This record gives sequence, structure tokens and C-alpha cells, in this order.
Amino acid sequence: MTVYIRIMAELASDPLFWREAKAPSLAELEVMAGEVFRHLPQRFRALCTDVVIQVDDFPSDEVLEEMQAESEFDLLGLFQGVGLPFRAESAPMQMPNMIWLYRRPILDYWAEHDETLGAIVKHVLVHEIGHHFGLSDADMHAIEQAGGS
Repeated sequence: MTVYIRIMAELASDPLFWREAKAPSLAELEVMAGEVFRHLPQRFRALCTDVVIQVDDFPSDEVLEEMQAESEFDLLGLFQGVGLPFRAESAPMQMPNMIWLYRRPILDYWAEHDETLGAIVKHVLVHEIGHHFGLSDADMHAIEQAGGS
């Protein structure tokens, strides 16, 4: 995250800084997501010990079809797995829950909205973690509305 703070300071002091600015790579966005995750409350993170966070440029064709997306830019993130309330102790070995962040759709959203990249990554990550906790999109929308977001 400190890289992005430095970039913003450079932009403030040199408007031509944009000439060499580049969109974050997959690795850089993965580092950013890791930093965002590390700054979430400990009790929240403790419930995510089995969650794997991955960053990819776009969702796979199978995911796009399953989610009935009209375009590869429709999904900013995705939770895949069995939410905590639905896991059974007696179930056979389960794959870890996965959270996918999709770099290119996130960057496209960032370019079109007046939010920081860090805020967008945090929102998408927290939203997908909400699915890990068993919350639906409607549940999370209601929580956001109640919180004034």
C-alpha cells in the first residue's frame, strides 16, 4: 500500500508523473489485497484461515457462463466454496474456500468511478468474504445500506 501512497504524493507534486504510471500488475494487486486483508479486524481474519485469495486478470469462461455474465468485465470478484454456516464437520475432505479478485474489471471500475483503488479492492474483498460467512448479496446490500454506505 505504501507504493500507492508514494504514487499519490508524486502525482500531487508532478502532474507529468502520469506519463510513466502503470496499472498495477497481478502481483502488485495481490500484494495490495494481502495488505487490505491484514488490516481487517483480527476476529474477522480468524474466521478466514482456510480461505485462499487469488488474483487473476479475468474470470474463466466457465465462471462467466455459470454467473450468466454478459461480459468479462461484469465480475470484480468471486467466492468459490462452501460458506462457513454450510460446512459439515463430518463431510469428506473439502477444497479450501477461494476468493478471486479480477484485476482488469477492478481497474476498469476504478477508471470509471471516483474511488481509490484501495477502497475498491477492500470493498470487493470484504464482499467476497461475506459470502464465505454465508451472506447473500441481498444480505450485504442491506448491511451496507444500514451502515450508510
